[in-house]
Amino acid sequence: MKKLEYEKPYIKKLHAGVMNKFGTRTGVQPVKSIDGVSVKSLIENYGSPVFVLSEKQIRKNYRSAYRAFSTRYPKVQFAWSYKTNYLNAVCQVFHQEGSWAEVVSGFEYRKALGNGVPGNKIIFNGPGKSNDDLKIAIENDSLIHIDHFEELNHLLNLTKEFTNKPRVAIRVNMDTGVYPLWDRFGFNYENDEAWTALSKVIDSGKLLLVGLHCHIGTYMLTTDAYGIATTKLCNLAMRCQIQLNHKIEYIDMGGGFPSTNTLKGAYLPGNDTVPSIDDFAEVITSTLLNFGFANEYLPMLILESGRVLIDDAGYLLGTVIANKRLSNGKRATIVDFGVNILFTSFWYEHQISPAQDFMPHSENMVIYGPLCMNIDVIRESINLPPLNPGDQVVVHKVGAYNMTQWMQFITLRPAVVLIDEQQHPHLIRANETLDYTQEPELIPTHLKASK
Repeated sequence: MKKLEYEKPYIKKLHAGVMNKFGTRTGVQPVKSIDGVSVKSLIENYGSPVFVLSEKQIRKNYRSAYRAFSTRYPKVQFAWSYKTNYLNAVCQVFHQEGSWAEVVSGFEYRKALGNGVPGNKIIFNGPGKSNDDLKIAIENDSLIHIDHFEELNHLLNLTKEFTNKPRVAIRVNMDTGVYPLWDRFGFNYENDEAWTALSKVIDSGKLLLVGLHCHIGTYMLTTDAYGIATTKLCNLAMRCQIQLNHKIEYIDMGGGFPSTNTLKGAYLPGNDTVPSIDDFAEVITSTLLNFGFANEYLPMLILESGRVLIDDAGYLLGTVIANKRLSNGKRATIVDFGVNILFTSFWYEHQISPAQDFMPHSENMVIYGPLCMNIDVIRESINLPPLNPGDQVVVHKVGAYNMTQWMQFITLRPAVVLIDEQQHPHLIRANETLDYTQEPELIPTHLKASK
């Protein structure tokens, strides 16, 4: 029998769980497959690390969210938040389900057009729309959500070049009892800045005001704030109707609904603390229905949900590189993916599961990525069975923002695979290569390598 390698003894803190003379028994279960496709085969075929998305789960999430709102309110439209995950295959799943596109840049806008979304079903948000961006949005009859007076004035000047009136909405920020306030974007409700903007749009006669929009925050853990926000937008809509004799066609409540990921520093897991999509739907729709609109003036409700629809449909598969002991004796496990591709590890305590059978006892450890940076920490503290080099792991609920905020830093970005509803994997983004990353580079003649 092979002699075991020596490891110096250390004091081990015992954690809650079923106790025995060896310590604690782990409650972790191995995750050997995703939607019927084995983790081992995914890594063998597409490399390690690799992102995996479940089309079945994405569609399930969308249908559940749509059902939550549409069974409570007669006019509901979702618009997929491109910044959450703008891989074309992902966007097409949502568009097949009936979702419009919500974009915040010219880059995203052109992706939506390329995905076949009609211009009149694209919502253009964001504070940084360029002159060319606004022109193409006007040409395609898109919904332009105005963020500030500079943009409003610019739009008014652009109308001289077009025969059609641009369709616009005003983005509104407000006090909903959640602090710090999200007052960076849009026009303020409390100081009447939003009303001034609305009046200016109507009085100009050059723009067609069709909607009101807000996005009160991200990863919102209270439904009450949405009740306050809905009430304030309804107040503006009714005021427009009474004082300006103008009907608001839709109210866009934005996104911000959380996934069930656990936030760093949270006392309880996300599964126990996050309100359901039905909870948010109940507050928003009941506020709209009870506000007092006549049936013929009831506005359409638009939602721009992102992470709640895709976070739990995403997985990151990776491989253990090595183990070591830190100076305090704590076990450290190094894996082949870092914070450059798992950006959300800065926000969440991601669940991590072994992808193979293991010994039934756990140890508290830190999970590091492979980057030569001290901040490359996937989990600062997690109880897992000891993992050996070559073992595979699965990180859960990573579908939102990682594939749009990832960086090509030190390591190349990995492949992304979509498993369809028939349990067939499809490569939807190839592994990066050195040639791909160097393609935009130019070298002056005097710096070219000599032969």
